[in-house]
Amino acid sequence: MNNFFIILMHTYLTKLKTKSFLVTSLITVAIIVALTNLPNIIEYFNKNDEEKIAIVDETGGQLFEPLKQQVKAVNSELKIIEFDGSIADAEKAVENGEYKGLLQMKLNNEKLPEATYKAMSITDSQTSTELQSYVQQMKVSIAASQINLTPEQLGKLYEPVSFEQIALEENAKTEKELNQARGLVYVLLFIIYFAVIMYANMIAMEVATEKSSRVMEILISSVSPIKQMFAKILGVGLLSLTQLFLMIVVGYFSINKNLDQLQGAQFDFLGFGDVPIATIVYGVIFFILGYFLYATLAAFLGSLVSRIEDVQQMITPMTMLVVAGFMMAMFGLTQPEATFIKVTSFIPFFAPMLMFLRVGMLNIPVWEAAISIGILVLTIVVLAVFGARVYRGGVLMYGKSSSFKDIKKALQLTKK
Repeated sequence: MNNFFIILMHTYLTKLKTKSFLVTSLITVAIIVALTNLPNIIEYFNKNDEEKIAIVDETGGQLFEPLKQQVKAVNSELKIIEFDGSIADAEKAVENGEYKGLLQMKLNNEKLPEATYKAMSITDSQTSTELQSYVQQMKVSIAASQINLTPEQLGKLYEPVSFEQIALEENAKTEKELNQARGLVYVLLFIIYFAVIMYANMIAMEVATEKSSRVMEILISSVSPIKQMFAKILGVGLLSLTQLFLMIVVGYFSINKNLDQLQGAQFDFLGFGDVPIATIVYGVIFFILGYFLYATLAAFLGSLVSRIEDVQQMITPMTMLVVAGFMMAMFGLTQPEATFIKVTSFIPFFAPMLMFLRVGMLNIPVWEAAISIGILVLTIVVLAVFGARVYRGGVLMYGKSSSFKDIKKALQLTKK
């Protein structure tokens, strides 16, 4: 047992000190800090980047004043300036960088406003769309006055229809709760997906690296291959928990520091304002079970190859299973009650993402989640027993090996 913990800690500490782990962790932390400080970053870069739009009003000011009032009402960052000069002069000013764009406004034959927007590049659709909406509102207002509609009548005409969704099922989530759950599950699905792929690949690469350097021949003389396999799985598992803990701590303090700027529709949509404890618990359970499922699979697949170059080819089917589960989960975010999602959530290779999706977004019976977890645990046990046998023979195989037929050879070596 001492040898088991020695290999476990050696795997953990060795990977912890690698440049790849440190660089990946620093980049991930930097991304988290940047995302949680995004409003401040945008404000910093925009404070000296004022968007000035030249307005050429061919009606002599009849359209500029209403436009100015609309921009002021919505508190837009756009700064509109009435240009005193010809169209050619205004275009030249845009070319010289004095203005971001030029909005030319006039009245058509029906005495309704129309406009032309000119800029050095029209790739910035946000500015043109915003200006178009202002001109559209002016057109509606002028057209309403032409047919003698009062402001109250116009307001009723464009007042949004009352449309409420109510679930008749007992204890069903409300529309707001469902949107929050969808955002939170979306984020956690990405964490499960990338963690499983990254750390499972790391285990396969670790085994293949030791075999290619013939270190395995020394290890198997003092430690059984089965102990080696599970020590490596747990060692990389500790590494993943270390990295996730770092991400959670940094994210928590960064979000708390910028909570005022993050409050709003997008933050509430992600569900971070009121995270159900059950969702977090299920997320941890399915993350751990999904990791052990694919880590065990990756360990014995990695033991079948002798060259690092062959690792990706050998574990490609495993990677495709993870990708398939993730793609189905993305589909299930909009239709979590679909029969296809319900059935596949009990398939062990897809359950870590699909069953978590269902328990996060729906009020499903506890026994369904329990059955899925039970199937997952049973699959991990069966895969561990079978994988240990393959691993025991696989670590003794050298030479070119990139076919699943080598599993049979590994099992035959185990019997000797």
